[in-house]
This record gives sequence, C-alpha cells and structure tokens, in this order.
Amino acid sequence: MDTHIESHFTASETVRDVVIGMSDGLTVPFALAAGLSGAITQTHLIVTAGFAEIAAGAIAMGLGGYLAAKSEAEHYASEKRREETEVIEKPEVEKREVAEVLKVYGLTETESAPVVKALSQRPEAWVDFMMRFELGLERPDPRRAVASARNIALAYVAGGVIPLAPYIFAPDAKTALVISVGVTVIALGVFGFIKGHFTGTPRKRSATQTMLIGGLAAGAAYLLARAIS
Repeated sequence: MDTHIESHFTASETVRDVVIGMSDGLTVPFALAAGLSGAITQTHLIVTAGFAEIAAGAIAMGLGGYLAAKSEAEHYASEKRREETEVIEKPEVEKREVAEVLKVYGLTETESAPVVKALSQRPEAWVDFMMRFELGLERPDPRRAVASARNIALAYVAGGVIPLAPYIFAPDAKTALVISVGVTVIALGVFGFIKGHFTGTPRKRSATQTMLIGGLAAGAAYLLARAIS
C-alpha cells in the first residue's frame, strides 16, 4: 500500500522577517555607498556614513517590525473581546454567522445544524472558530514583537555590511565601488534565489527581480550624486 505524503509550503514568520530586513539591508546601504562614490573619493567618509545608515536603518526597521507585531496582537485581542461579548449577548446572530461560514464550504443548513449546536455549547471554541473563519485572524505569538524586531534588525545589519565591506579595504572609492557592485549583485542574486525557495516563487525569477531592484536603486543614487556634484 502506497503512503501518500502531502508537502505544503509555509513561510514562517522568521523567514518573513529575514526577507524584510535583508532586502532593505542589501539595497539601501548599497545605494548610499554608490551614491556617495559619485560625489566623494574618501572611502573612510563613505564607510562612516554607511555604518551610520546601517545602525539607523536597523533600529528603524526593527522598531517598525516590533510595532507591527504589537498592533497585530492588539487588534486580535480587541476582536476576540468583541466576539466573546457577541456570543453571550447575540448568540442567535452568531449561530447564523457560523452557518453562513459553513455554507461557503458547501454545507447545507441541515448539515451545518449539528456543528452550530456543538460550537454553541463550547464558547471558547466558538470564539476561536469565529476569529479564524469569519475574521481570518490567527492567534499571534505573544513573543512575536520582540523576536520580529531582533530578526529584522540583525538581517538588516548582515545585509548592509556586504556592500560596505569593499570600502573598508579598497584603496579608493572607484575601486571599492566596482568591487561593491560585483559582490552585492551576487549577494542579491543568491538572496533572491533563497527567498524564492522559502516563499514558493520561481527561484530564478526571484533572483532576477532582487538583483534588478538593488541595481536600479544603486544606479539612481550614483547618477543623482554625480549630477549634483
């Protein structure tokens, strides 16, 4: 007898955080360093500005991730309190809403009646059902906010160091820029390929899109700095 094994892809919240942080970490410092290379030749100034941007960007991105996760948790708690009140004060209305949800999945009124009755006798399960299937909300991890801030910030720093590293060792800004472009384009391609694997999108297309976005951002910054200077 053959065993049927289902394989489903689910991008974890950690992967999502890393994608957010790494995408901006590779792109923004890369564009900044390229832009400065078009205006100045002192690599130490570019390195200083680059690390300042990485620090500020990591803090801002991490804080953004923290606030987003906190807002998600607060929204869930607010909606849950509302549902808990409604199953007590408006049970008949909530029963009809359960039946409407089940109807979407093809259940007739007769078929859904015992399900509605069973849920109405289990208030906690009833509320959880409404949260998930009526409102489309999943219970958030209470530790999510701090973990999200940490993951995004660290990913941003890791990504930002890659395009900036050549400016630490190269003798001049032009040489550093050439090396930085090569290293960062490769890093963007690898990151895009890996991101495609984890997000379930075609890997080559993901790699190409990531390289194109990063290259356009850096090219625009460089040309603008050259024009101004």
